[in-house]
Amino acid sequence: MNIAVDSHTHSVASGHAFSTVDDLARGALKRGLAAFVLTDHGPGMPGTTHPYHFGNLRILPATIQGVRFFTGIEANIMDTGGTIDLDPYILARLDFVMAGFHEICFEDHGREANTQALIAALSSPWVDAISHPGNPAFPIDMERVVAAAKEQGKALEINDSSFRIRRGSHPNCLQIAKLCVEQGCSMVCGSDAHYWEDVGRFDEVKSLLSEAGAPESLVLNSSLEKFEAFITARRSARQAAYLAMSQAPVHA
Repeated sequence: MNIAVDSHTHSVASGHAFSTVDDLARGALKRGLAAFVLTDHGPGMPGTTHPYHFGNLRILPATIQGVRFFTGIEANIMDTGGTIDLDPYILARLDFVMAGFHEICFEDHGREANTQALIAALSSPWVDAISHPGNPAFPIDMERVVAAAKEQGKALEINDSSFRIRRGSHPNCLQIAKLCVEQGCSMVCGSDAHYWEDVGRFDEVKSLLSEAGAPESLVLNSSLEKFEAFITARRSARQAAYLAMSQAPVHA
């Protein structure tokens, strides 16, 4: 399984990560990646950055240290209605919007309510993918979440760091990957790097995808071209949703 793009990385702006954007780019280059996405935590998480950080990502170049760079966010799901913590005006301008559960922003509401929250987030025009849905701290109906992601044309993440820091994730992630294969649902693979040397760390992810029998065709970041096509379509959809909501043009 080839993975050309790391779709989940964090810089010092996240508050509890320890590398700069240039550091992350060097990590991506060292691993031989074609691209990486900066997905700092949304402003709902204590200790992270102001919304202006995401609004100003547009000043960064499209290539850093010789590696393609994409703007993004790992937004926090804040309630069972799937609300995320950044204004649509800014979300419409980003390349890639993930949303996920984090204990400090969302408490476990039980399997049914957690499932409804993820389905609501997947139904939102602002969300492109769900980060680490296999986290055992938040039990979900995996079959329904995969079905919702497939229906909405969204992706579910297989997160490499989960196997180290979210104990008990492997069985859930394997089941999600198998369901994605069965239902033809797209996946993305992220290192969730909070330090530059972890960018492009996919050993556990690749092993799990092999175990699940996942083809490269379902892994959006298995090639730069496939990932770019997905984020271009999703960014256009977010911009259209913002225009419909505001009746005003989105300024690039």
